[in-house]
Amino acid sequence: MKVLLAMSGGVDSSVAGALLLDAGHDVVGVTMKLWGGDSDTGCCSVSDVDDARRVAQQLDIDHLVFNFGDDFDRHVVDPYVRDHALGVTPNPCIECNRHVKFDRLLKRADQLGFDAVATGHHARIGRTADGRYTLERGADAAKDQSYVVHMLDQDALARTMFPVGSIDKSEVRRMAADRGLRTASKPDSQDVCFITSTGGRETFLGDRIQFRPGRVVDGDGVEVGRVESVEMVTIGQRRGIGLPGGGPKRYVVDVDVPSATVTVGDEQALLDTEVRVADVVWTDVPHDGPVLVQASAHGATHPADVTVSDVTDDVTDDGVVRVRWHRPQRRIAPGQSIVFYDGTDTRVLGGGIAV
Repeated sequence: MKVLLAMSGGVDSSVAGALLLDAGHDVVGVTMKLWGGDSDTGCCSVSDVDDARRVAQQLDIDHLVFNFGDDFDRHVVDPYVRDHALGVTPNPCIECNRHVKFDRLLKRADQLGFDAVATGHHARIGRTADGRYTLERGADAAKDQSYVVHMLDQDALARTMFPVGSIDKSEVRRMAADRGLRTASKPDSQDVCFITSTGGRETFLGDRIQFRPGRVVDGDGVEVGRVESVEMVTIGQRRGIGLPGGGPKRYVVDVDVPSATVTVGDEQALLDTEVRVADVVWTDVPHDGPVLVQASAHGATHPADVTVSDVTDDVTDDGVVRVRWHRPQRRIAPGQSIVFYDGTDTRVLGGGIAV
């Protein structure tokens, strides 16, 4: 099989290439050039591209570089900035996977005559008895990345490979060391590539939008503090919201950017019984009924019921579902990804974005 391997310059994609070659595939490595600005974190630095190229040399495979910078700006960076201006908390890495690292890459692979694309994600793809594809958690629970690739549907799963998904991370590093790959001991990349460690999110956004100072009020509307920029505040936040220390813990329970108002409350006020999820993509068929729900990359799952057809009157878009928690859970910030798993907590059913 002719496979286009996405090489980030990390150990997982390096070992993925080695495993594909061991399995007899015809492999070509590709590194996607995404962010053209300053970058000292994430997976888009010059050193990462160089690491990918050198590992490709070690594996004796061709290495390409695709410039998807325009796609990255349009689908990831611009929405990230726009969402913050609206008081929404986006997940840029998931949107990068959705629009660039899979959708855009799969289209390019098709154009070039590849049978499949492969990445170093820790997730697994299976098959049911009737031939349908499934998306499963990675074998290493601590490194599982099924949450961040939940948007893959049947068509995408049929053309995607996750070679390291069935291997513990420690074994991945051992295999890389045994083969002498230069990335064997390279630390994992966990940060947003276009947010520098020196400037941070505030500097990045402050160069692109006008921050608005705002009031911090309690549940009765009484002002209890001030924030320098409501755009930098998110649901569940406890620090950096202009409140004096020493009192009871208070959390952000609502952010209203148009009125420049942040509402805070105790932990009980942060709880909610349901959440609406938009832009839902199902791995296979839509699911109504009990699910386990994960709302952060490495968070725990919580039981809930998904209702596909029962949405509120003001939401009429396709792909919107209602999630009702079995027990009240902390509110989820609009813009965050919510992923549904089956009752075994291993198989992805689908996912979308909290609204």
